[in-house]
Amino acid sequence: MPEKKILQRARKDARQGKASSTQAGEFVREEIEHIREGKHGARSAKQAIAIGLSKARRAGVKLPPPKKGKASAEARIQAARDYAQGKKSPGRPASPTRSLATKTALKREGQQAASHTALSRQAHASARSRTAASRRRAAEKAVRTKGRLGLKGRAKGYTYASTRSVRRFQPKCPISVRW
Repeated sequence: MPEKKILQRARKDARQGKASSTQAGEFVREEIEHIREGKHGARSAKQAIAIGLSKARRAGVKLPPPKKGKASAEARIQAARDYAQGKKSPGRPASPTRSLATKTALKREGQQAASHTALSRQAHASARSRTAASRRRAAEKAVRTKGRLGLKGRAKGYTYASTRSVRRFQPKCPISVRW
């Protein structure tokens, strides 16, 4: 069961009209935190993400199961089950024996799946599978939502000020050189 604050954050994202993948991201982030805290482990970054997405679907996030060819048949069937469960009102809780078995199995796994390197490698592999047109659309959307200044600032190595509502940049180094 996801933490209450995670559910609230996901619902807030939904109210703001954000994409279902953004809402699901909250659950994935929670799962990564659990692994880093040592609550349990995961075999790979991919498994950690899958657990988070499963929790999101079961919590009611409108995240449809992957299409044929994108994931294995078993994964797609389980995702469809999770999605259907999320549409229903909460029924009886999961069997304690089953929950304990899952937790024990995950505890045997390591914590490397949530490392910066593992997540970076997973993101890179995921991006490689996308087409150039898909990456271009994502970049164009980023310009629309963040603005050109936001992207340029990030590329130059500037960081946002402590308050995100204030859109000013602070250089990382104290001395900035103009050419």
